[in-house]
Amino acid sequence: MSKKLLSVLLSTAMVAALLVGCGNSAAETEAPATEEAAPAEEAATEEAPAEEAAPAAESNGTKVGVSMPTKDLQRWNQDGANMQSELEAAGYEVDLQYANNEPQTQVSQIENMISNGANVLVIAAIEASSLGEALDMAKAADIPVIAYDRLLMNSDAVSYYATFDNYKVGVTQGQYIVDTLDLDNAEGPFNLEITAGDPGDNNAPFFYNGAMDTLKPYIESGKLVVKSGQTAFEEVGTPQWKTETAQSRADNIISSFYADGTNIDVWLCSNDSTALGVETALANSYNGEYPIVTGQDCDIENTKNMIAGKQSMSVFKDTRTLASQVVKMVGQILNGEEVEVNDTETYDNGTGIIPSFLCEPVFADANNYKELLIDSGYYTEDQLQ
Repeated sequence: MSKKLLSVLLSTAMVAALLVGCGNSAAETEAPATEEAAPAEEAATEEAPAEEAAPAAESNGTKVGVSMPTKDLQRWNQDGANMQSELEAAGYEVDLQYANNEPQTQVSQIENMISNGANVLVIAAIEASSLGEALDMAKAADIPVIAYDRLLMNSDAVSYYATFDNYKVGVTQGQYIVDTLDLDNAEGPFNLEITAGDPGDNNAPFFYNGAMDTLKPYIESGKLVVKSGQTAFEEVGTPQWKTETAQSRADNIISSFYADGTNIDVWLCSNDSTALGVETALANSYNGEYPIVTGQDCDIENTKNMIAGKQSMSVFKDTRTLASQVVKMVGQILNGEEVEVNDTETYDNGTGIIPSFLCEPVFADANNYKELLIDSGYYTEDQLQ
């Protein structure tokens, strides 16, 4: 079976299985959901198998460069695989590259895509402001650029931005905490600790601010107490979303403030890779009642932890939906059509507002993960055993 046909088979299953809608056209699902390190080979092949073949699309000679940050996190492997299969099914030649979390490698890869004749670039940046040289080259070559999930900053070469509603991701996590602890009625106080994302990722402050804006009234009233005193983004951020970094910091917090058995009632984690680090630290040295732990991306290990009661929720961002929207935007650009966006106010990259399309996140927990993740074909039951 050819690689192209296999890509088409994968695309057919993913498109048919779409469950979660995008942007303001989707019906919103009210329920809470996280990101993990996984081998590239596993993540790249963990899409549901296609049930029947579709005719392979012939390349129309148009090339799309897709730049992903790393294979070290499961979600980027899935994003890359989804994007490639859908673009190839639409008849485009795809140049997909992963940059091993090295900004200069990503710059070089994008420059090579441009030199090799890319007609459109889709870029998920390692660092929001690290691609200036490559973006200048794209602008000089009149190549449209779509920032994928992470906004590219300080460059007027960026044409569009496609992502999930990142502020709402944080609001979803915060509201889950409010509802689960019944903060509007419970007496409290409850102990809260916070682990946020990568300071180099433009999305991380959106996640953090959405959650903290939701929880701030309860912190100010004393119903939520942060015993470590670490609440500022600069204090709670996790460079490169590293699980080991999150674990090390959590170990220090537990040994410094909770060694006497004092309960941690909730640990707000911005994504699944940081949640894994916190969960490991809790297993190593925490002796109190197990806390609420939030996350994002519904990575396999974290979903297993949700089933086992070691993680409470994870924000589900169906990357198949985002990939489908970006493929649609690529086609609209290349056909000279109006590009569909649903936000023209929120995302300023330092040179002006970037027209954006925001897909809707929802949350998964032990009660609804089968509907969201298995019934939709995102995972198989065997993958979560």
